[in-house]
Amino acid sequence: MAIPVGLSAGSVYPGGVADAFAMAQSLGYDGVEVMVWGEKASQDAVRLAALSQEHDQPVLAVHAPTLLVTRGVFGSDPWDKIDRTIELAHYLGAPTVVLHPPFFWQTRYARSFVAGVARREATTGVHLAVENMFTWRPRSAHSTRDFQAYSPTWDPVGQGYHSVTLDISHAATSGSDALAMARSLGPTLRHLHLTDGVPGPLDDHLLPGQGNQDCAGVLAHLASTGFEEGGGQVVVEVTTRSMNPEQRREGLASALAFARQHLEGAEPAHIPEPTRRRYRRDR
Repeated sequence: MAIPVGLSAGSVYPGGVADAFAMAQSLGYDGVEVMVWGEKASQDAVRLAALSQEHDQPVLAVHAPTLLVTRGVFGSDPWDKIDRTIELAHYLGAPTVVLHPPFFWQTRYARSFVAGVARREATTGVHLAVENMFTWRPRSAHSTRDFQAYSPTWDPVGQGYHSVTLDISHAATSGSDALAMARSLGPTLRHLHLTDGVPGPLDDHLLPGQGNQDCAGVLAHLASTGFEEGGGQVVVEVTTRSMNPEQRREGLASALAFARQHLEGAEPAHIPEPTRRRYRRDR
């Protein structure tokens, strides 16, 4: 059983979900992760199902609107957001919902979060894969204060979740080692956002191989530990908004090749230049 490699709809931004499905089909991805956000099509179960069928791309996961920029999507109540995303995932046949931990000001939600996630997983059969985040850091070189924005914590290790999403860029931003985190998560790791990054205040979502994380090592670890037997998925989630269409296509093709190279022993991938950052002094 091969580990599926999907494409996050966020990877084609400022394009929309239709562009993501078309790109995934064109490049030979195994499916799409839908990011529910302000675009109406991303919230429309019927439209998404039609795109999935048209492009022969299953919806592998649905990312709940639990970001600051999606605070008004699917209402304002955080549990309503999760429940509506679960319903959307059921409609689309997606086995996984990706969600972020509560913000520190969502005190009631945070108190019930771990138990509420576990209860919904048990009753719906959908993996609610809580994503690792990071402390917020000021961009000023003169400030070293970190701000703990998430409750109970940005770090999912040891929190009692049954399912976790590991985002490699978030690990880099937090100054963590993604491979060490993957090992610590063990069988609770259900979903991987394949990307890269460097320590610092910016969550870059670079192409794999362009940051300081051992992306190849993480993929090799998954391939050797039965990740696919638990329904594990790898999804390419990178930032391409500064690229032209040709660069975006090349970058997303290279990320897919990188994933398959280290999951399946395919031919070595070419990592193009488009998103290399001049400030990557921490590498």
